[in-house]
Amino acid sequence: MLTVRKSQDRGHADHGWLNSFHSFSFAGYYDPAHMGFGNLRVINEDRIAPGTGFGTHGHRDMEIISYVLSGELAHKDSMGNVKGIPPGDVQRMSAGTGVQHSEFNHAAGQTTHFLQIWIEPNVRGIPPSYEQKTFAEAEKRGALRLVASPDGAQGSVKIHADAALYAGLLDGDESVTLALNPARKTYVHLVRGALTANGQTLSGGDALLMEKETTLSLTDGHDAEVLVFDLAA
Repeated sequence: MLTVRKSQDRGHADHGWLNSFHSFSFAGYYDPAHMGFGNLRVINEDRIAPGTGFGTHGHRDMEIISYVLSGELAHKDSMGNVKGIPPGDVQRMSAGTGVQHSEFNHAAGQTTHFLQIWIEPNVRGIPPSYEQKTFAEAEKRGALRLVASPDGAQGSVKIHADAALYAGLLDGDESVTLALNPARKTYVHLVRGALTANGQTLSGGDALLMEKETTLSLTDGHDAEVLVFDLAA
């Protein structure tokens, strides 16, 4: 079963310093039909204005992934991590028993554009932890590179959740096929560009929700950057 969710159907909040699109219910955006998909709870596409950001705030019992598209995200947390997250890096923070952190854009004249992703953990009450890795463009070109997984396979960041995340770049004749477990759910989020996923034409910000499918086929990419989530049903 295939369901397309168009970019313009997402929730939207413009706070001046922050322009955000919500794939699922979040903060002031509530839609009972879009509370999450499987154990995927949040995909927020955020643009942070120069010199602004999220002040210190807390999380607990959630796997949080930051995926930067342009600019740089400055991260600081109560575990002692002070990091810059550039495009190409994947950051994973396991909130566990509780963590405080802030996220800022310190660059003058440059917007930070990133995806904030939350996945429900399969274990609670663990000590909070942090991990950040770089995935070169060449690893994602014409492929789906595993960037997050429960066991850290293939050099991916390790998440405490029954889920896996792949990132890919497709353009022109490049195509990729991924075998799926029909007992699980698959969520395809097109970050930018355009492509065809299992015959469905997607544009930047669109998503394809897949249930009881055995194969994902991505073709006809035009400067496409895509994230694919393998999720518990």
